[in-house]
Amino acid sequence: MAGELVAKYITGVERALQQLRDARLDGKAAEVLDLARRYYEDAKHYVERGEHLTGLVCIVYSEGLLDALRILGFVEFSWER
Repeated sequence: MAGELVAKYITGVERALQQLRDARLDGKAAEVLDLARRYYEDAKHYVERGEHLTGLVCIVYSEGLLDALRILGFVEFSWER
């Protein structure tokens, strides 16, 4: 169950990050986007190790950071559901 769920979230975040690949941010917004990317990479790492719950925690955190950037108007993307 956790494996399927984390895979779904990873796919969603990956698609959002693809939409943001050319994003030019400065300061704290750039730092937050970098953190979102790092949590995405961490999630993939943990899934590869079979640690799906830890991967899920990482990817959900990444999604939250991306949502915060979108809500604050620093980036534009849409979640593909």
